[in-house]
Amino acid sequence: MKAYEMIFILKPELDEEATAGAVEKFTALIPSNAGEVVSVDKWGKRRLAYEIDDRREGFYTLVNFNGEAATVKELERVLKITDEVLRYLITSKEE
Repeated sequence: MKAYEMIFILKPELDEEATAGAVEKFTALIPSNAGEVVSVDKWGKRRLAYEIDDRREGFYTLVNFNGEAATVKELERVLKITDEVLRYLITSKEE
């Protein structure tokens, strides 16, 4: 398995329960697709570097995980179709 890092930004108007539910949804996808979650770091609401869809803030979450290429592919598929997500990025970590 390879080490990956995923960061995603959720819409700022979500309440705490909806934000926690979205984070749980994405982290639950990793073990169900032959991966393992190493750490989840919730950064909270922060100002964006530039406006996205007329929004100036978002909820940032960083997830470190180990997985296969299929794990990343499924995560990207779900992140793309989830309305709560403003932006996301998944990168491979150097060994």
